[in-house]
Parts: sequence; structure tokens; C-alpha cells
Amino acid sequence: MQALTEQELHNLAMNYVGKKLQGMGYEFLAINSQLKRHPQFVLYKKGEPTIFVLVKATENLQNPNAYDTVWVETFKAHAKEQNAKVWYAGVGIANAESLELPVFKDQPYYIAFDDFLQI
Repeated sequence: MQALTEQELHNLAMNYVGKKLQGMGYEFLAINSQLKRHPQFVLYKKGEPTIFVLVKATENLQNPNAYDTVWVETFKAHAKEQNAKVWYAGVGIANAESLELPVFKDQPYYIAFDDFLQI
């Protein structure tokens, strides 16, 4: 069995969040799935301001929305310059059989995602 790489876990989180955003009626102006490149999604919905979505895959199922405050505040300042809102999507991903094991390709896993944090 092969464990998922950090990029593969990030892509899994991106796919999950992307489907949720589509279900909420948002259009994607831009998508960036590279690790450590932000935002991952730039959203559009008629009559609403632009929204930048930051996606972070984490092993923390209990509190997937924990984030680096300094980093997010820096990004928030950038978004303000663009008249955009910032949403944070922390996505907890873990092996379904044991939290001690990594997530393996083609094996069951859990996803913990409560909702978007509007920052």
C-alpha cells in the first residue's frame, strides 16, 4: 500500500471543497491546486463580492479549522486590497481504520469538514 503524498491529500481536500462550493451556486474565476499557493479558489456569484477560499488539508479531525493566524492575517490584507472576502476551509483527512496510519491510495478514509470560516 502506498500512502498519499501531501499534494494528493491537498487535491482530495480541493475536490471535496470544490463540490461543496458548486452546490452552493458559486462559479470559479480561478482554481489553483498547487501546495502553498493561495488562494485555491476565487469565487463569483452575482450580487456578491469576490471570495478567496484558502483550502488546507490536515490530519486534525477534531479541529480541522485550526490555522496559522499570522499567515491568514497577511493573506486577509491582500484580499482587502482586492475588495474580496476570505473563507478558510480546513479539511481533516484520516485513515478510516486507524488514525495512527497514513491515508493510503484506494483505501477508505474519513473527511472532517464542518463549514467555511469567514475570516
